Amino acid sequence: MDFFSPAQIAGYAAFVFGIAAFLQTTDRPLKLLNGTQCIAYAIHFFLLGNIPAMATATVSAARSFLALRTSSPLLAVAVVAILLAIGSQVVTHWTGWLPVAASACGTLAMFLMRGIPMRLVMLACCLMWLVNNVLSGSIGGTLLEASIAIAMVSTIVRMVRARRAAAAA
Repeated sequence: MDFFSPAQIAGYAAFVFGIAAFLQTTDRPLKLLNGTQCIAYAIHFFLLGNIPAMATATVSAARSFLALRTSSPLLAVAVVAILLAIGSQVVTHWTGWLPVAASACGTLAMFLMRGIPMRLVMLACCLMWLVNNVLSGSIGGTLLEASIAIAMVSTIVRMVRARRAAAAA
């Protein structure tokens, strides 16, 4: 396996943006960096030939950028419908549904949730992407999702502690 192939380099870029995103304790920078990470991820999966992951990462990038401007439940439903329609066209094996499900749940979290609950759902999505990446043979993606999971758990713990400290004050 070539650690410095164009596919892996795109995966490393996604890694950097993803870690930066999920270390954020405010939602706006998280969504902006997550959208950027999804663009790098789409390129990464295109180069790896994983079309379901590439397609859902592309839609997820648009979703993250749209979530900066609106929290419309109707738009969330539309994005989920687009993800399911794309999935029905490009998924050829059950594993192809992992990134579709992760992106659909992530969409609902990005549009309809805030703070700690949003990050808990995003953590579940991250674990679905982790399984996809292991099955895809994606080195950078596997490292990315494992690291994001650790970063999100850390951020959630910090947010819970801050909430408790504020309540005690």
